[in-house]
Amino acid sequence: MGLFSRFTDIVNANLNSMLDKAEHPEKMIRLIIGEMEETLVEIRSTAAKNIAEQKTLARKVKAANEGLANWHDKAELALNKGREDLAKSALTQKHKCQAELTLLEGENAQLTDLLTAIQEDAQRLQDKLNEAKRRQEALLLRQESAEVRLKVRETAVIHNIDEAMAKFERYQQKIDQLEAQVESYDITENKDLSTQIAELEQDDSVEAELAEMKKKVVNG
Repeated sequence: MGLFSRFTDIVNANLNSMLDKAEHPEKMIRLIIGEMEETLVEIRSTAAKNIAEQKTLARKVKAANEGLANWHDKAELALNKGREDLAKSALTQKHKCQAELTLLEGENAQLTDLLTAIQEDAQRLQDKLNEAKRRQEALLLRQESAEVRLKVRETAVIHNIDEAMAKFERYQQKIDQLEAQVESYDITENKDLSTQIAELEQDDSVEAELAEMKKKVVNG
């Protein structure tokens, strides 16, 4: 089942309202345009058939007019020749041609009105189709604009992430430097402690050697 049930549904449709209510406006507009184009093809096909029929009617009207003139001439000829009976018969045929011509002209007038209405409908539908296509172009432009804006936002987010990572790296480097300074102090303190212990050991050696020398002096 189509989106529209009849021609008037299309030409009376409020596209903006339909698209505003649609969950996926871009899909909805494609469906609308597709159905409008199909309907327009059907209308043009009907118009083509009616135009062909009108051409056939035009040939019949022309033939009826020619028959009308022909039977009129024959009636005059028969009357001039003193054949009133033949003239009467010719006039009878002329009246038949006239009746047929009147009927054909009536059909042609109706067909002309129908074609005019079809042309007006086709134009209304074409206008509606043009409106739908303009709406589609506007939706595409909005979509493209949104995609570009999204890319800009994504790029900005990536830039912010990179910037945050760079700041974190710099912060980490500062921490590394602080830790290195602490370690350097620890190393320095360890060296000082070793030096102090070595000095104590040296003092003990000196004292021992001094005591030994004192013993020698006393014993000597």
